[in-house]
Amino acid sequence: MQPHSLPSRLPNLLINGATGIAVGMATNMPPHNLKEVSDAVIHLIDNPEATNADLAEFIKGPDFPTGGIILGREGIDHAYGTGQGRIVVRAVHDLEELRGGRWAIVVTELPYQVNKATLIERIADMVHEKKINGISDLRDESDRRGMRIVIELKREARPQSVLNQLFKHSSLQVTYSINMLALVDEQPRVLSLDSILRHFLTYRRQVIRRRAEFELQKARERAHILEGLKIALDNLDEVISTIRRSQTQESAQKNLIDKYKLSEAQAKAILAIQLSRLAALERKKIVDEYTEILKSIAGLEDLLANQRKIDAVVRDEMKDVREKYGDARRTRIVREEGGDFSEEDLIPEEEVIVTMTRKAYIKRIPSGTYKPQKRGGKGIIGMVTRDADAVERLFVTSTHDNIFFFTDRGRVFQLKVYEVPDSSRVAKGTPVVNLVQLDPNESVQSVLTIPKGKTGGFLVLATRNGTVKRTSLEAFKNVRRNGLRAITLDDSDELAWVSMAEGDEDVMLVTKLGHSIRFDQEQVRSMGREAAGVKGIRLRQGDSVIRMDIVAKTDRYLFVVTENGYGKRSPLTEYKVQRRGGQGMAATKVTPKTGNVVAARVVNEDDGEVIMMSVQGLVTRTDVKSIRRTARATQGVIVMRLNKGDTVCTMATLSAQDEM
Repeated sequence: MQPHSLPSRLPNLLINGATGIAVGMATNMPPHNLKEVSDAVIHLIDNPEATNADLAEFIKGPDFPTGGIILGREGIDHAYGTGQGRIVVRAVHDLEELRGGRWAIVVTELPYQVNKATLIERIADMVHEKKINGISDLRDESDRRGMRIVIELKREARPQSVLNQLFKHSSLQVTYSINMLALVDEQPRVLSLDSILRHFLTYRRQVIRRRAEFELQKARERAHILEGLKIALDNLDEVISTIRRSQTQESAQKNLIDKYKLSEAQAKAILAIQLSRLAALERKKIVDEYTEILKSIAGLEDLLANQRKIDAVVRDEMKDVREKYGDARRTRIVREEGGDFSEEDLIPEEEVIVTMTRKAYIKRIPSGTYKPQKRGGKGIIGMVTRDADAVERLFVTSTHDNIFFFTDRGRVFQLKVYEVPDSSRVAKGTPVVNLVQLDPNESVQSVLTIPKGKTGGFLVLATRNGTVKRTSLEAFKNVRRNGLRAITLDDSDELAWVSMAEGDEDVMLVTKLGHSIRFDQEQVRSMGREAAGVKGIRLRQGDSVIRMDIVAKTDRYLFVVTENGYGKRSPLTEYKVQRRGGQGMAATKVTPKTGNVVAARVVNEDDGEVIMMSVQGLVTRTDVKSIRRTARATQGVIVMRLNKGDTVCTMATLSAQDEM
């Protein structure tokens, strides 16, 4: 007889998905992650009034076996709420730099149900028909280690532009229609997420109840037989005598029933018992089995009488399957362009170091990659630089923070730190132009991280020519993917630095010739994004701003580093507050021996450590306290020993709190 349904411990319809077409109806149920669905069912058991939104905290969205990326949550939320929706699924890709300055797009995961051979053939046809431009070669390098489709680009091609063409015209990006239709009481119904889980939970409780009832019936039948055997063992000699006096098996059975008030089944069991079972130990086994059967019957009866215990069985069996067969999510969910959802709930929050080179190659690595060293140490290789490139920026942040890119033309772009590709310690990184939409003659000049959830305060901007501007952070809360205007600049000027301020601090500017000025932030009124700013420092000939810092009341020192590895920290009390627009005062003694100033930071003794990097990619990490405290107009001491021809290019601080 064909079973009506199978007693699955999991909602396989949701986990494995289903696609089918019938007369006048169709279903397209995407697959989901076993662990997430199990957790949602357990939550529903413990919280019967849970809503779709509650369950969506556990089930993030479809999880396709082929991986891929889902753009946005809007389609997922609509499908879970109504049973129908549309999601955009994109292939997973990386950018690899080839010899000669060319790039290749490497596809490692495809959208669900996309055929690799068909996709490659279609891309080749579109390149031949000139529907897609910029591709020079296309090949399949997949092997037993995984899928790998390599799309080589022409030298002049922009990777992001080619990717946009591929997403638009090929199956590297597809729309998946969700229609969660299923049979409920043999009637087709479109179900929401919570309806599916509630129907499964009702079914699962029914399975547990039926199983318990079946096991209870079998246990009672066995107990009945054991009761008969126990009576026979207690009256063994008389039972044997009765059987011997009987003429036939039927008469023996009837005599036993009449004499000991047994049932027919008990009498048959007594007649069928083997002589070996009459031994003392075998007789004890029968008594022990009868005792255990009575306990089992009591447990099953208690289970059937208590709904909470049935739910506990469902929960335990769900946990058991989850632990045995559950795995990590394969499909990532990222924010859609123009949307407000990010993948932060799928990304671990951890401290990282972000570095960027002069040619705008950016990468992030865990901060623990670099271990502390003594002052004057030579450091370890932090990056392999080539083609006259050099590391220019380095800062410590969190993966969940916002990262702002300010360009030389005064525009600003925004990403999450986790959107910066993760790389190895010696890797060169990824070009910023592949992450944000820069104009051909535009370059990133300043990078700033803002903690997640930060709303109040100001952004203070400074240009190479000493112009300063202050704008409310609120003006930058909705930065478009193609950027926003942050400051209006003269043709001869460019943006030099941007810092976060609360409003009651001082502004300090430091120049490459060793001059500095400190003035009250209130001297710069808050302006709109389109404003041009005011004069912060009057520069001498050949000088330019190399650093702007925001000086808080608790700050104690200015730490300055020169090209040739000389550095010092001098008390901020030696830098008096002046009116903005003046020439300032000396911050360090610049000589041919020290070289020009390349970096400066306002620090405290509890700031922990200073991380410095050279043009050749060497990194030194040393305690702030180990750097000698000197007067304002001195040249300092050697804080980083350099190879011949190498110079210091950038610096960042790592606080003691960050270290913990």
